[in-house]
Amino acid sequence: MYPDAYVDYLVHFHGDRDWFECHELLEEYWKQNPADPKSKTWVGLIQVAVSLYHHRRGNRAGALKMIAASLRNMNDDHLAELGIDHADFRRAVERRLEELSANGPAPFSDLDIPLSDMELIGQCNSKCVERGMVWKRPSDPGNRFIMNKHTLRDRTDVIEARSREAERKREHNKKARG
Repeated sequence: MYPDAYVDYLVHFHGDRDWFECHELLEEYWKQNPADPKSKTWVGLIQVAVSLYHHRRGNRAGALKMIAASLRNMNDDHLAELGIDHADFRRAVERRLEELSANGPAPFSDLDIPLSDMELIGQCNSKCVERGMVWKRPSDPGNRFIMNKHTLRDRTDVIEARSREAERKREHNKKARG
């Protein structure tokens, strides 16, 4: 019923709190499905994850920018179709925006996506158990890999994919020139 990438997004969002991975998973799905009517909502969910990633790392400006953009992109009907209690979720995201916008400290705290579909919750819980995660466990501030994943992850596959694409473009341009 739901795309696998979305379910995996939710599992990481609430299981290991790996918001960088959430962003990667859903961005890949979004890019592969450009005609999806929920396209802007996918972007909004990606932006929520990116905001949390920035906030946890102390990048308040990046977190603020992303959380504000997410509110503009998420469609309540689409959120409901994705098994999300859209009113509660929008309120939670708006509260986070207010916290990040206010003067003074904005200490990081986890954010949960309130799901309204019990089957989806069960599916996510099962996947968490399979992967050794606990649904809605608080994030681990000592996990430096998850906190700094964009700098510490193995990017071999990304570099290779970019190299293949560059070679493909060179070949295409060479053929076009005759």
